[in-house]
Amino acid sequence: MTAAMKDNLNDAGAGLYEAIRALPIVSPHGHTAPEWFAEDRPFADPAELLIIPDHYVFRMLYSQGVAMEDLGIGVPAEARDPRAIFRRFAANWRLFLGTPSRGWLEHTFAHVFGIESPLSPATADEIYDRIDAALKTPAFRPRALLRRFNIDVLATTDGALDDLAPHAAFKAAGEPTRLIPTFRPDAVLNPAAPGFAEGLSRLAEITGADTASFSGFLDALRARRAHFKTHGATATDHDAPDLMTCWLPKDEAQALLTKALSGEIDAAGSIRFYNHMLVEMAEMSVDDGLVMQIHAGNRRSTNQAVLSRFGRDMGADIPHAADWVHGLNVLLNRVGNDSSLHILAFTL
Repeated sequence: MTAAMKDNLNDAGAGLYEAIRALPIVSPHGHTAPEWFAEDRPFADPAELLIIPDHYVFRMLYSQGVAMEDLGIGVPAEARDPRAIFRRFAANWRLFLGTPSRGWLEHTFAHVFGIESPLSPATADEIYDRIDAALKTPAFRPRALLRRFNIDVLATTDGALDDLAPHAAFKAAGEPTRLIPTFRPDAVLNPAAPGFAEGLSRLAEITGADTASFSGFLDALRARRAHFKTHGATATDHDAPDLMTCWLPKDEAQALLTKALSGEIDAAGSIRFYNHMLVEMAEMSVDDGLVMQIHAGNRRSTNQAVLSRFGRDMGADIPHAADWVHGLNVLLNRVGNDSSLHILAFTL
């Protein structure tokens, strides 16, 4: 690509941005905690806000030899030294050159906090103090930031068993932003998920359905989807590391469910059951109108040492090839011709 071509692309991007920069933000897929906005508490400190919850940040540092514990991961809040964590982050800032994380954080420092000094070991304390002081002001409370950033709609990602009380509390506060949940049922659809049987037991308690019966299990899922819709949900979200949808006879689905609840299902059976359930979810989307989001080809929590020490979702996710054509074949041939079905297909 020539320099002139790059300049033209930059000009086009800048023009598009200028045309929309003043419009409200509609964020249909996010992972913010709804409790932030329901409770509207100040963010604790710069490390708690910018480093500890961001696995893109701490995973980069861990890959270069920085201990997770030294970044506050797996350490009780009362035992952390947030300034020391921020200093360690600043000391390794060079590692983020060329990464999206660096661009995002530099933009945050400059445009959200008004900090002009480049981050470095020499400026770490100065920048920490500037951010920390800002976080203690009303302007940096979660709800104030929603208004400042002109966020019209913000979708969170919520487990199927969540009671959605934070969403209800936020709505009752009368804020202009629509904070809506997204139905994420993987933990009660995939027998390989940790605590699957316990999750179905809880699902039965919440809905009053017999989740040991496959038909009752489906009824319970419909009830939870309806509950999410009453709180404003517009979409579901599904993780499909081994995408190969299938349609099972009801007796086979029941047999696999029974094995899953007793802990006797094997890996192949778990995959087969979950891929069938993706089709069931698509059929329910036709009925209730929720958009179906599918993330395929992502092997999560691949680092066994990190998984055993710190738990899931610590950044050790690796994409692999996903065969969308064959993978969605059964689903699309069963319900894909119904114009009521809307699917968003995600890769990494």
